[in-house]
Amino acid sequence: MSIIGFIGLGNMGGPMAANLVKAGERVLGFDVVPASRDAAARDGVQIAGNAKGAIENADIVITMLPAGEHVLSVWNDVVPHAGQGTLFIDCSTIDVESARKAHKLAAERGIATLDAPVSGGVGGAKAATLTFMVGGSEHAFARGKPVLERMGKRVVHCGEAGNGQVAKICNNMILGVSMIAVGEAFVLGEKLGLSHQAMFDVVSASSGQCWSLTSYCPVPGPVPASPANNGYKPGFAAALMLKDLKLAKAAADSVKAKTALGTQAAEIYDHFAQQGHSGDDFSAIINLVREQSKARS
Repeated sequence: MSIIGFIGLGNMGGPMAANLVKAGERVLGFDVVPASRDAAARDGVQIAGNAKGAIENADIVITMLPAGEHVLSVWNDVVPHAGQGTLFIDCSTIDVESARKAHKLAAERGIATLDAPVSGGVGGAKAATLTFMVGGSEHAFARGKPVLERMGKRVVHCGEAGNGQVAKICNNMILGVSMIAVGEAFVLGEKLGLSHQAMFDVVSASSGQCWSLTSYCPVPGPVPASPANNGYKPGFAAALMLKDLKLAKAAADSVKAKTALGTQAAEIYDHFAQQGHSGDDFSAIINLVREQSKARS
């Protein structure tokens, strides 16, 4: 049995740690939020008094934190106390620069590392069906893959340190843009008298087919499991989509890549969040399209 230290037991990290416990692993966890610690304890995670306590004698350390600054702060705090054979895996979605800094600070102490952001949302975390996009050495990936497979159904090695984050932000830039496009198409269809079901039946079997339509349809009815059938309760919150689109824009700016649609999507989601909808599922962006369409009619 491995000993796994898990720092960050929130909406994503808590269920992920619980799945490791279900798989028979001993998990020592910590989170700064008492409610998250209590929930994880009920799921069988042994709660440490602080982050350093969670990594004592750990074979593998997993972090799931909000942003790059938090990852770097925690890693700077705990890496010096880790054994030389420990593998650190960061599953947070953060900026590429911070991810590579985290790899470097661990490498300077001889600690193996992976960046392994996830796709699949809270539902995927609970069901252990996440996709992990992993950056790091082949050797570190071989060590980390069996543990990641206990929390997800697909683990993809994307190359060198930081490339997991690159894959994640590129994927979510596509997702953010495509959801806006699907929402615009449904609103256009509504205004021209086309039913939601007819739109879905045609596009889902035609060249406009995409995940945003067939798995996460932004209107109630055609896809029963989509958040549109549950009042747009996330899911994947608009605030998180905005975060990822901003990360993509920052990365694009750093290498002078032109991402006009990604930049426009970030502006649209920023406007949506400023209207008080940051906690809605990102597919609720269709409601902003409707609002703006009414204003122009």
